[in-house]
Amino acid sequence: MPADLSPIDKAKFVAAKRACTYVESGMKLGLGTGSTAAWLVRCLGEMVRDDGLRVTGVPTSRRTADLAQAAGIPVISLDEARWLDLTIDGADEYDGALNLIKGGGGALLQEKIVATASDRMIVIADISKKVETLGAFPLPVEVIPFGWQTSKALVEEALVGLDVMGTTASLRMNGQTPFVTDEGNHILDLHLTRIGNARQLALVLNQIPGVVENGLFIDICDIVITGYGDGRVTVHDINAGTQQETRYDVQDNDNLFADLDD
Repeated sequence: MPADLSPIDKAKFVAAKRACTYVESGMKLGLGTGSTAAWLVRCLGEMVRDDGLRVTGVPTSRRTADLAQAAGIPVISLDEARWLDLTIDGADEYDGALNLIKGGGGALLQEKIVATASDRMIVIADISKKVETLGAFPLPVEVIPFGWQTSKALVEEALVGLDVMGTTASLRMNGQTPFVTDEGNHILDLHLTRIGNARQLALVLNQIPGVVENGLFIDICDIVITGYGDGRVTVHDINAGTQQETRYDVQDNDNLFADLDD
């Protein structure tokens, strides 16, 4: 690994390495989107090339599909797979109950569909993603382009009566034009500061006309693997009620991930 790799990237790397220990040959895997999930794909690619691992990936975005294929991981659609053994993905925030905010990369719809079509979901993250209460990270909400301004107004109106600190939403942009998801939709980012009742919020948002899905993942994640810049990794298994800590020896001369593009 390059000597100048940041502590955050080292944390993502060791979390991805630990998640790979849950992968077995023959599995159908959901592959997440984002910088942390990209480390996972590269780690799996090494296992495919060097250890003979046989897995099939269902990517949650075009970006992840391209990366998986480049790493030598066979890719199929969720319709072809039908059901998955395991999904491994990142998160923008997670709390002590392993509820998540996801969608910072704009792939929340496919990520949620894939995660809920899996026997288990593992989240890999660096320690900066752990929070006491969700909401500091803007909550993504995917909306159809038609009437998005009306949907935005309805979302902001609904937020007034909910247990949140902020009630404003902004349209996510890609330069001078609206950001467009793989499904051709837009993203509203909700600036809430604090979410008091994530379950209620998720239910209310998905009742608003024009809303396709929201970035709150409630009762979906089974395990969170958290990496630290010094090589430590903690594993929080919500179903087993356990937390474990291990450590990886991160060598500066390991350049496997030197070309990783976040």
